[in-house]
Amino acid sequence: MTTNNHTNTHSLRIVLCQVNSLVGDVKGNADRVLEHAKQLYLGADEENQPDLLVFPELILTGYPPEDLLLRSQFLQLIEAALAKLAENLPCPVLLGAPAGRLGGLYNAAYLIQEGKAGVVCRKQNLPNYGVFDEKRYFVPGSTSSVIDFKGYQIGVAICEDLWSESVAGSLQQAGAQCILSLNASPYHQGKQQERVNTIRQRSEESGLPIAYVNLHGAQDEVVFDGGSFVVSDTVVSQATRYQSVDLAFEFNGESFNAVSGLVEGELDKLEDLYSALVLATRDYVNKNNFKGVVLGLSGGVDSALTLAVAVDALGAERVQCIMMPSRYTSDMSLNDAQLIADNFKVKYHITSIESTFKASLQELSPLFGGAAVDTTEENMQARIRGMMVMAMSNKTGLMVLTTGNKSEYAVGYSTLYGDMVGGYAPLKDVSKTLVFELCRWRNAVANTWSGANGEIIPQRIIDRPPSAELAPDQKDEDSLPPYDILDQILERYVERLQSVEEIVAAGFDEGDVRDTVWRVNINEYKRRQSAPGVKVTPYAFGRERRYPITSGFGK
Repeated sequence: MTTNNHTNTHSLRIVLCQVNSLVGDVKGNADRVLEHAKQLYLGADEENQPDLLVFPELILTGYPPEDLLLRSQFLQLIEAALAKLAENLPCPVLLGAPAGRLGGLYNAAYLIQEGKAGVVCRKQNLPNYGVFDEKRYFVPGSTSSVIDFKGYQIGVAICEDLWSESVAGSLQQAGAQCILSLNASPYHQGKQQERVNTIRQRSEESGLPIAYVNLHGAQDEVVFDGGSFVVSDTVVSQATRYQSVDLAFEFNGESFNAVSGLVEGELDKLEDLYSALVLATRDYVNKNNFKGVVLGLSGGVDSALTLAVAVDALGAERVQCIMMPSRYTSDMSLNDAQLIADNFKVKYHITSIESTFKASLQELSPLFGGAAVDTTEENMQARIRGMMVMAMSNKTGLMVLTTGNKSEYAVGYSTLYGDMVGGYAPLKDVSKTLVFELCRWRNAVANTWSGANGEIIPQRIIDRPPSAELAPDQKDEDSLPPYDILDQILERYVERLQSVEEIVAAGFDEGDVRDTVWRVNINEYKRRQSAPGVKVTPYAFGRERRYPITSGFGK
């Protein structure tokens, strides 16, 4: 891939630093950059010392910093951190941070070397869709950025800039010999292959090798899976995903040559998804300084998978479970909950809600005036459990993980202030059918994650018909279509924005479709009050799907 007749005989050694930052912790993020640079540069012999370290987009603020960017004090912290880095870094560093002032703020890249921190790139294409809201905070740059670094002409781009052809082409026209791309690219299923395909296309169009560094870690609902890579005709090397790692390569003026990393294909779909759930849960708990987590363990498939994610994220010693049986809880549920708690070696409590439920019914009986039993009594049980698990949280300092899945959140098959209580919802963007798939997959790879053998999630939990066990002989399918049907309808209506007529035309029962759509539309108020949960699809509830609570549409 020849770009010019450059005769520099010294190849540049560049390291992509795929690191984890904490939003708002400007000083801490700067310290992480500094310590990382000292380790890579001062810890290497002279022959292997890097010429340039490249960190991700907005690494000093964390991503996304949101309305912190509207505070002048926050911008002052950024200026102080840049000055400290300029004074103390042992080698040149290219990193992302805001530049400018309120009303004229850029999403920028700084080159820090020889005691100075200078802006070398201002992001031109500001994303304003999905989880992105950059036009609220930044103004776009207007020129492409090529820097002369040790005799090489290096183009610099920031994330969205390379998702259109224009920026890569303008960098090539401005004399760039290669492109370094700084990114904070969030995960959803299949996203890594989208990135690789897009950057390879930009490389082919421009004739330039491209190095892509991505953030690792999670921030509230968003997961950054890393997967940094370098492209020179083909993918030269790629960093392990879901880890803070470095990816080193050399540039000889024409192409990139790998020093570290490996060329790997896309992860198995379920391993990829599960890894995202684990990383998101770990970072949410740890970055918010919780001792650990507690969750209600029902003997059902959702709480079983949530327990697995929690243990793999935090370790069994930081996870506790509470089984809260009522008059409707089956012996099978009691036995299976005990078994899965034993399999994962977590602290397990059994606390019946029966006496509290009975007393509540007695106290409320005069108010109910002899009305027939209905979902009121079901919701009371869920809310008593919510009270108990939250009391456990308050007393121990453990955060509650709620166990609901995307299918339930979609149709409101959950109780506000009951089973919806909690600080984080790992399965919030995972459909019920995917919950079953993940449980089967987790059993198949038990040795990899937990050291346990066999069915760490008992097969009976996976096979039994789902039930909330809030009424005699209750089954989810008493109220809902079978989940394999329901989830297809939800995917078409929620994610693909199809109408009732379009879904029916695709072969689904009209009654099922209309009932499902009605449930989705009337339950926005529940979702608005739900705990945050990790985004793993292109269209998640919360940051991406923003519908009015009060609305006449579809009701």
